[in-house]
Amino acid sequence: MTLARILAATTALALAATAAHAEPIRIGASLPITGGLSVSGEKHRRGYELCTKLINAVGGILGRQVELIVSDNRSDPATAINQYERFINVDKVDAVYGTFSSRLTFPVAAILSKYNMVHAIPSGAALRIYEQGYTNLFYFQVSAAEYIGKDVVAVIRDLIPAGEGPKTVAIVSADDFFANALAAGLLGEKIKDPATDREITDLAPGYLADAGIKVVMQEKWPEEGFNDWLNLANSIKRSGAEMIIGLTASEEEAVQLTRSLKTVGATPKLVYLSQGAQNEFIEGVGKDAADDVMIHTNWHKDAPFESTLVGKPFNNADFVKAFEIEYGVEPDEDSAIPFAVCQGIEQAITGVGTTDNAKMGEWLHARTMDDPVRTILGRFAWDERGLAKGKSHIMTQWQDGTLKFVYPTGEFEGVAPFSYPKAGF
Repeated sequence: MTLARILAATTALALAATAAHAEPIRIGASLPITGGLSVSGEKHRRGYELCTKLINAVGGILGRQVELIVSDNRSDPATAINQYERFINVDKVDAVYGTFSSRLTFPVAAILSKYNMVHAIPSGAALRIYEQGYTNLFYFQVSAAEYIGKDVVAVIRDLIPAGEGPKTVAIVSADDFFANALAAGLLGEKIKDPATDREITDLAPGYLADAGIKVVMQEKWPEEGFNDWLNLANSIKRSGAEMIIGLTASEEEAVQLTRSLKTVGATPKLVYLSQGAQNEFIEGVGKDAADDVMIHTNWHKDAPFESTLVGKPFNNADFVKAFEIEYGVEPDEDSAIPFAVCQGIEQAITGVGTTDNAKMGEWLHARTMDDPVRTILGRFAWDERGLAKGKSHIMTQWQDGTLKFVYPTGEFEGVAPFSYPKAGF
């Protein structure tokens, strides 16, 4: 062993010994481990847990071990609210991690603002969350759902030869916070604050109209209990739409919709789903049905983003390796995003030398793209609302059973050619 390695090992042992005798940094996270959002909720827990384990293995933060407290909110907003209240008032946590989904994040945001806690959000895309005037929000994804459509249309504009792109579209969606928000941007709707009816923004004409794509069918299914997938798929097929947009609230809905489209023999030129980058999608629908389906994502294992963990370089290859060792499977974005949230909170605490949330918030607000929070999702700096600056989604496509990134084309190596038109289901 070299002298440098001996010194490094000695330092790590000393930090671990110090951390073992210090009060832990307690961090709470309310997640939907059961209920309708449980698949993503469990993956979020894994992201938080792995990050915590890796931090503690090298001595913790500021010489203190991190104690992660996870509570199951059962996919219920009222339960999530109560759990964050308990974290703060009973468990006396030093910090919190956000929950999964806009439906849970929207009410939780008010509670965490009330207590002046930094609210690092892994999954809460609805724009109305960020237009409430809270100053403690930091969204660890590319942008609000209302703006995702610009990246969908960019693929059509930039990767499909002029005149060959889809001219008509069928939009089907869950009656869900996230899906409704995404649809609003695509269709050009007005966004209002549901509490005050105040207009937040007018998104007219909408990304689809701006691209010259005509909506020939639009239908929503209820948030819970929907199972009439074959009739929905038949309606889509009869519409003759050249493009299908499926705005699902979960990967399970994406599986059900895709299976049904395959059963009825739909033959669109292009399919875009808001969920489906997860392993469960390809396992649920099979390689042939998934082929050429396009999905936006915030993370891809091959994206060469440079980040840090406890002051040391940590890239996506490191994350994938650690995740596979810990859980025996390859990660997807539902675990990568909460891991990035953990990186951000660790960097904030380290940056100010304290768990004082006011100071942590000031430090996070002071980030720029030249001096950002560095995560496995790339660099983060935020505007005054808490939305990320200067980021675009990675557009992916299932090709021969593998999720490949296809856009943007010039940002980094490994981009696959876009497959179009889709060869049916």
